[in-house]
Amino acid sequence: MSSSSDFQQDRHSFSGSPQKWNDFELPGDTLYYRFTSDMSNTEWGYKFTVTAGHLGRFQTGFEILKQMLSEERVVPHLPLAKIWEWQVGVACRQTGHQRLKALHLLLKIVQCSAQRDCDLTLLKPLWQLFTHMENNLCHDVAKPGILLPLHRALAELFFVTENRVTELGSLQEYLLALNTEDHLHRCTAQ
Repeated sequence: MSSSSDFQQDRHSFSGSPQKWNDFELPGDTLYYRFTSDMSNTEWGYKFTVTAGHLGRFQTGFEILKQMLSEERVVPHLPLAKIWEWQVGVACRQTGHQRLKALHLLLKIVQCSAQRDCDLTLLKPLWQLFTHMENNLCHDVAKPGILLPLHRALAELFFVTENRVTELGSLQEYLLALNTEDHLHRCTAQ
């Protein structure tokens, strides 16, 4: 097996029992293989499974989903509600660059979806993180007002989401869904 038709690049050769075979990765989108039998036995041959991409690798999934969300003709065929749910979960669980990438995808979904596609109440943990970051920023007057990338990404997500729900006429439901009863009581008291 190889990634080139002349079998010179990324070549992997196997012979004998299945125990001698190892999983391997080939770059690119094409696999070339050649099967040759020496007719020494009556077995039927070999069976192998090819899987596209790197199963379980975050970057591959991110790139594929980002591209799909960028294609207007593809978006209507995507299960946006389920993708939204997964990405909110990823954004809540991950840290660092992976969290930022999940937030980027959430932003793209908000921009290309109808209200029914996204359960905005799922954003509540991210809203709590954002308000916590906002409160810490307000209380720390010694530091200049430079926002961390996560803080900027959350601010953009919630700004765009608020504009989107305003366009759709459901701002009140959105704000009630994100805030806790305690927070609403504090705001009312203020």
